[in-house]
Amino acid sequence: MSQFVTDHALAIYIIFTAVFLCIVVALSAALGPRRVGEKRGRSMSLPYESGIMQTGSARIRLPVQYYLLAVFFVIFDVESVFLYAWATVAVRAGWAAYVSVLSFVVFLVIALVYLWRSGALEWGPKHRRTPVKVPANSPVEIVQIPKREVA
Repeated sequence: MSQFVTDHALAIYIIFTAVFLCIVVALSAALGPRRVGEKRGRSMSLPYESGIMQTGSARIRLPVQYYLLAVFFVIFDVESVFLYAWATVAVRAGWAAYVSVLSFVVFLVIALVYLWRSGALEWGPKHRRTPVKVPANSPVEIVQIPKREVA
């Protein structure tokens, strides 16, 4: 019996936990207060979180930059997981593993530079300056506006 318990300790733990949860839920349903009909009241059908009644819709639209930043974070966070796994066996892996990890990091740095240069990490609206093409015989003169000097 002792060998069985040792071999199947995780399975026994999961079974006992599931049985305990079923018992707690059944006791809560059987012994808990019931309010139906008029006793239930209007406030019982409203969502109530953290002691604050809702004031508006919970469906707000977030800018796409939040999602882009989350995806970039996941990508570069997974990089740290790979590097940590490599660091545990770095000495035994040898130079071939070092070169492959170095190329992995270089590739990710190139990707980060590309994202940075393309403006994917900027939050504000994109302002693109298009060059003004003035015909040679046009009476319009392009005036350079001097930059303000910070004192």
